[in-house]
Amino acid sequence: MDRVSALDEPLKKSLGPATAKVMAEQLDLHTVGDLLHHYPRRYEERGQLTTLADLPLDEDVTVVAQVADSRIMTFNHGRGQRLEITLTDGSGRLQLVFFGRGLHKPHKELPPGSRGMFAGKVSVFNRKLQLAHPTYVPLGRDGDASVADAASAVDDFAGKLIPIYPACKGLESWKITKAVDAVLPRAVEAVDPLPPALREGRGFVPLPEALLKVHRPETKADIEDARQRLKWDEAFVLQVALARRRHADAQLPAVARRPVADGVLDAFDAKLPFTLTDGQRKVTAEIFADLATEHPMHRLLQGEVGSGKTLVALRAMLAVVDAGGQAALLAPTEVLAQQHHRSITEMMGGLAQGGMLGGAEHATKVVLLTGSMGAAARRQALLDLVTGEAGIVIGTHALIEDKVRFHDLGLVVVDEQHRFGVEQRDALRSKGKQPPHLLVMTATPIPRTVAMTVFGDLETSVLDQLPAGRSPIASHVVPAQDKPHFLARAWERVREEAGKGHQAYVVCPRIGDADDADDGDDGEQGDRTGKTAKTAKAGKKPAAGKAAEDTEKRPPLAVVEVAEQLTRGPLAGLRIEVLHGRMQPDDKDTVMRRFAAGEVDVLVATTVIEVGVNVPNATAMVIMDADRFGVSQLHQLRGRVGRGSAPGLCLLVTDMPEASPARARLGAVAATLDGFELSRIDLEQRREGDVLGQAQSGVRSSLRMLAVIEDEEVIAAAREEAVAVVAQDPELTGSPELRTALDALLDTERERYLDKG
Repeated sequence: MDRVSALDEPLKKSLGPATAKVMAEQLDLHTVGDLLHHYPRRYEERGQLTTLADLPLDEDVTVVAQVADSRIMTFNHGRGQRLEITLTDGSGRLQLVFFGRGLHKPHKELPPGSRGMFAGKVSVFNRKLQLAHPTYVPLGRDGDASVADAASAVDDFAGKLIPIYPACKGLESWKITKAVDAVLPRAVEAVDPLPPALREGRGFVPLPEALLKVHRPETKADIEDARQRLKWDEAFVLQVALARRRHADAQLPAVARRPVADGVLDAFDAKLPFTLTDGQRKVTAEIFADLATEHPMHRLLQGEVGSGKTLVALRAMLAVVDAGGQAALLAPTEVLAQQHHRSITEMMGGLAQGGMLGGAEHATKVVLLTGSMGAAARRQALLDLVTGEAGIVIGTHALIEDKVRFHDLGLVVVDEQHRFGVEQRDALRSKGKQPPHLLVMTATPIPRTVAMTVFGDLETSVLDQLPAGRSPIASHVVPAQDKPHFLARAWERVREEAGKGHQAYVVCPRIGDADDADDGDDGEQGDRTGKTAKTAKAGKKPAAGKAAEDTEKRPPLAVVEVAEQLTRGPLAGLRIEVLHGRMQPDDKDTVMRRFAAGEVDVLVATTVIEVGVNVPNATAMVIMDADRFGVSQLHQLRGRVGRGSAPGLCLLVTDMPEASPARARLGAVAATLDGFELSRIDLEQRREGDVLGQAQSGVRSSLRMLAVIEDEEVIAAAREEAVAVVAQDPELTGSPELRTALDALLDTERERYLDKG
């Protein structure tokens, strides 16, 4: 067997089908190599206790802790029994609960003063953290030998460092330890991707040694040696893949699109009622310089909510139109596509009516293309595109269909890129006679290291100035469970804003209509709210003016129900309407038009309003179950208010207890309007794979050790080395091991994911 295929061997050959099945389904580990790259999350030392204060809710955890007390309680008039064991580490407490006949064994094996390893899913009961029926390995009292056969996996490490692996239901950390033991001898066959000169120059240990040390360290120095080496591998292999992509893109031909004097762009600039910010001028210069080259632009435009990205993108599109090409703006939802079409045609006025009565002298046609358009309107839009009559098209996934043809597609603008897969972006780009220029926009601020890692094949422009006239937004956490009168005051504030002639949003994580099986919003909301929603379909639905008694036993609050409760209760008399992704497109558009025209006081909506919606008169937002949204998503939502001259107000309503991580997260959002700071907090609280893999592309990230926030220096240095290697040998013919590692770690799917264009 050669060196590569040894690590490609399916796990069922080494571990047996049952264990391999759980590893594949729960941890996405399929081969010996996958398991060798499943690194310990941390290490425990005998005599050292775990911190229990920061345990994440609703996650499988493994802890080493000491039993503080143990008691058997009766319930149901003495007919039932439960065992409650309290664990402690001096800084926090965790309760274990066992029911029925299974409680006598743990009661005997876990007396007060003893220690153990415990694994299970963290939940909350009576406002206390608990593990119900956890699996455990008794470790005896400090200094005792292990007291159970099940502890054999831990016994080997008595007095040593015990690896704690990311675990799952049915596969606790100590079982993973045994599985790793079975395949660890194969580590000697791992292919080392680093060129020898680079490895020796930086003083790294060989890869097989790093794998042995990370799984079975003798000392803390072993762990450090292994981590340094494995972090570098991940950063370097990714940066080589990105450098090769940049090199390949630089070889592609494209039509240079240089702005023309006295065209649509000049006419548009002349009618702008304000001057561009310094940031907008700087970013525009970068984009125009790219458009003027004969290789396709690949640029990421990131900017705070309301920083004027759409205006910058529109001016780029008009420059391409002046140069004889067409531009397509791809939006993730119909609501956003319609909003973009409405705001762009309003900004352009007669300049958007090319070939029409009343159109300006220098004008083009701006068309909308979505999946729900009527047949006649759709036919006309397709005809305008293929003849070149329409210089700008704004649309959803409908733009990607085979029947859509362009006369000369010169620029693709992708809004909120994280909503699209690579295949969708590629499909649109393939409609150009030559590769069109690409501008990717996001309102989610991305730290520099993430930009280098996830978007390393794109040049980055940042808009960090807000246009003049934007008002500050005050944000506050409303602890509805602890202080119900705060929630009552929140609805009073909404009434006060309406009394001043302003408008408000109320955002809920769920739709709540009869066909609410998926708990999402027609694909517009992502998984952030869906997971929690599915945990409890039963349970009492709390009123909008009343806190829930137990947040873990109810579904997320829903638009339809909350709107009804507000109409009957705290906001009675106000004009309230709903908006969500499952409404008919015409109905959605009508509601948005009515809200924009000031005919609706309160819009109760899902995250369908998260991006692109611009109603300057909306000054207040109440986000229900705010703890069920991500940090960046809350920041996006908040950006819908304070867009006019009046100050904005954002109220984050939650039932989570004060000491919970969710409340800390909401406190961070309330404390700063700096999106880049919030994105760092968001990233630190989420798994790397969420950011770099599944959340973006549906494939597993190859990053297991690298932390993109902490390891900025590693990423920057690896990028430098990767650029040098690829510049000298783009095909890597002189580095076969690196080529093999690329093929193994970045398979075809993953490498395509890295191509943001």
